[in-house]
This record gives sequence, C-alpha cells and structure tokens, in this order.
Amino acid sequence: MQNYSRRIVQIVFYFAICLTNLIGQQPKQIEILHSNTMEYKKGINAQKLIGNVQFKHDDAIMNCDSAYFFSDENYIDAYGHIGIHQGDSLHLYGKFLKYNGNTKLAQIRKNVKLIDKETTLTTDSLDFKIAEDIGYYTNGGKIINANNQLSSKIGYYYAKQKMYYYRKNVIIINPQYVIKSDTLKYNTVTRTSFFFGPTTITSKENFIYCENGWYNTQTNISQFNKHAYLKNDKQLLRGDSLYYERNNGFGKAFGHIWLNDSTQKVISTGNYARYYEKPQYAMITDSAVFMQYNDVDTMFVHADTLISVATDTSNKEKIIRAFMHVRIFKPDMQGKCDSLNYTTSDSTMRLYNKPVIWTDANQMTSNYIELHMANQKLHTANFYTNSFIISEEDSIKFNQIKGKKMVGYFKDNELFKVDVFGNGQTLYYTKDKNTIVGLNKAESSNLTVFINKKSVKKIVFLTKPEATLTPLSKINKGESFFKDFKWYEKSRPTSKEDIFIWVVE
Repeated sequence: MQNYSRRIVQIVFYFAICLTNLIGQQPKQIEILHSNTMEYKKGINAQKLIGNVQFKHDDAIMNCDSAYFFSDENYIDAYGHIGIHQGDSLHLYGKFLKYNGNTKLAQIRKNVKLIDKETTLTTDSLDFKIAEDIGYYTNGGKIINANNQLSSKIGYYYAKQKMYYYRKNVIIINPQYVIKSDTLKYNTVTRTSFFFGPTTITSKENFIYCENGWYNTQTNISQFNKHAYLKNDKQLLRGDSLYYERNNGFGKAFGHIWLNDSTQKVISTGNYARYYEKPQYAMITDSAVFMQYNDVDTMFVHADTLISVATDTSNKEKIIRAFMHVRIFKPDMQGKCDSLNYTTSDSTMRLYNKPVIWTDANQMTSNYIELHMANQKLHTANFYTNSFIISEEDSIKFNQIKGKKMVGYFKDNELFKVDVFGNGQTLYYTKDKNTIVGLNKAESSNLTVFINKKSVKKIVFLTKPEATLTPLSKINKGESFFKDFKWYEKSRPTSKEDIFIWVVE
C-alpha cells in the first residue's frame, strides 16, 4: 500500500512539472503601453488604438500612428510610422505592420528600413522573426555598410551573427570596385563577403572571376577558388586558388597556375606562385614552366623556380630568371643548365653552370653561353671559356670545334658559321663523294668555320695554322677526341614533356 501511494505521488508530481513547463511555454501576451485614444471594435473583436501608439512584447518596443489589436489572437495590424526597437542594437521602420505575438513574426511593408549598429537595410517588404533575430526579403533590397552598398533580389539577415545572405543579382558597389555574384554572404562586423557561384570583381586595376571564395572589404584581402582568374590589360593569372591583397598589390596562387603576359607573349605555369603588381614581380615553383610563343612555335623552359621581374615602370621590359635543373625545349633548339636569365629588352638568354645547347646536329657547350634571339629565333650565340661545338657523323665519329671563346651564327636556327678566338682547334672528318676518307685536325689561334647542311665546308685560318690529315685506316682512338670531350645526347629533351626529366650525366 505504501509503495502504491508513493507511485501515485510520483505520477502527480511528474504531471505537475509537465503542466508547469507547458504554462511556461505559452506565448507571452502583447502589452499596450500607450495610445491617445482607444475604442473597442465589436464586429472584429479588436481594440482600435490611435495616436502615439506603443506596444511591448518581450524585449521589443513597437510604435505606430494607429493599430488594431486582436488580444485573443495576440496579433497586431499597425499603420503609419512603424517602429520596432530591440534595445539600442536593432531598429525597424515602415508604413504597415502585421505582428503575430505567438510566432513573433513581424511583416513590415512600404519604405521598410532596418538599422543596426553597422548596417542600414532598405526594401519594400520585409519579414522579421523577432525571437530568432532573422529578417528576409524576396523582392529586392539594398544595404549600406560603411562605404559598401549592397543590393540583391533575395536577402536574409541574421542579426545575432551580423550576417547577410544574398541571392540573385547580388551587387556590391565600393569606391574602388564592383562585385557581382549569384549567391553571397556578408558579415557586417568584419565586412567580409563570402562567394558561392559565379562572381566577378571589377576595378580600374584588374578584373577577378571565381565561383567560390571571400573578400574582406575592410582590409581588401581576399581569396578566390574554383575556376578563379585575375586579369589586367597585360596579364591573365589563373589558379585553383588565388589569394590577393589589393592594398599591397600582392597575391599568391595555388594549383594549376597559368600566368599569361600578352605583351611579351610569355606564359608561366606551375603549382605555387607569389605575385607583386608594383613593381611587377612573379615567382613560380612546383613544376614551373616558362613558355614564349609566336605564330610558328613555342619555347618551353622548366626549372625548379622561375622569377619574372619588371625592369621599367611601365612593366614592358622584364628579366626572367630560372634556377636549378633548367631544361629548354623548342622544336629547333634544346638546352640545359643550372640557372638562366632571359631579358626581354634585348631578347638575350644567358645560361650559367655547365650549359648545353643543341641545334639540329650540333651540341654546344662552354662555361657560360649567351643566346641572342631575333624574331624569337636564334640569331647568334656567344660561348665563353672552354667553348666546344660537336656534331655527330655517326655513333662513334664526331666533328669538333674548340676554343677559348666562340661566336656561332644561325639562320632559321641552323648553325652556318663559327668564329673561334683563342686556342682555336678543329677536328672533322673529310669526305669524298659522301664517303669518309680521313680525319682533319687543325690548330690556329683564331679561325672561322663555315658549315653547310650540318657539315664543315670551309675553314679560314686567321693566323698561321698547324694542320694534319690522317687517313681513316690510320686513325687512333685517342686522336678522335679533344680533351674534355663529352657527349650529352642522353640529356637532350626531345619533347616538351622531356623538360621535366633531369638526367644525371
């Protein structure tokens, strides 16, 4: 019996708690704080209030010129000079208001204005959920935040998070740029825009496109993702992700980078880049490639790191530097070295540290090489210290030119003349009706070699020469090669894909 009584008490206590909770969850009644006149409209079961009308519901104060108050439904229809205030942080204005005290939904119409500490929103129709501090419009709205003016077809405002969410025809107008987007979130405190969908940013300096990313309109720092690119009147930069500081003109790019300089007809690619607008500077690494193109072909240069630096204020002239494991491919010219400089002002390429150049059948080496281009074709090549030019007759026979310094002359990228200065030496196979008959070795301080169709046709000795001709049958192996002879054919790139392969000799 005692256990049964105790059980009854527990059940009663449980239902008492539930009932208390239900009572506590009942919507709070709207309070009338003030009205100049008040009358009861029996037909519609409402109170009509006129003149300086003021209501209170929870922590919200509502003002209007006149209103119908349906106390049974806990509902208001209000007219004229509508104002809803929550403390000093949120203020709503309009001409007409429908307010449901049970759902705490305020529907404001005509000349609607929402003001918080950071932002002013204007629209013609706004619904605001006071309990959740969420407002939304579906027929166009405009927001002013600091020096940013935002507009969209559809907008949601989350007052607690200080966040706007916009959709359709989203536009941000700033004195420095204009942002257009399909879908955008905007934080009014940090003044940061978050993009979702196709987005453009247009300014005097450049044009930016992305389909995902963010832009802090206060610091002018941004990041753009998904099909992102940045372009100005001279350059186009693409990447999987672009980071940009507008005030500093500084940017970073990540993944599948493509930097096209249309003025210089230069394209640089890689997977990581750093970029400065003034003075113009770009550094690319991770599978970095520099390409110079024309209407005929393209020269590809790969290195561990590529750097492009403008040498004048107009950014028209540049120095392009390549560091570590440099490889060059062009259909009619290939090369490799440890580091390289290319100056666009004089179209000169400078190769350092064990450079090698190949043109057709010729391999050219020295301690330092300068390649002078004309119309993006090799015009002359200067070889400094330990200069060596080798061409292959067959797999074991090689024609060789050696000297301290040499200058090679090219036509259509084919070597046709070589000037040798200092310790000039030549070693080439002579022919009779295309049959090799002997090996001609000559030495002269200075000499000029004329080449036609890959073969030595004439040698002009500028100082008294020493020359010997050895019949083919009497050639010793040691006589067939000059000292320091090296054949680098295994290192020669034969396609643009080969520039990524580094062969250790």
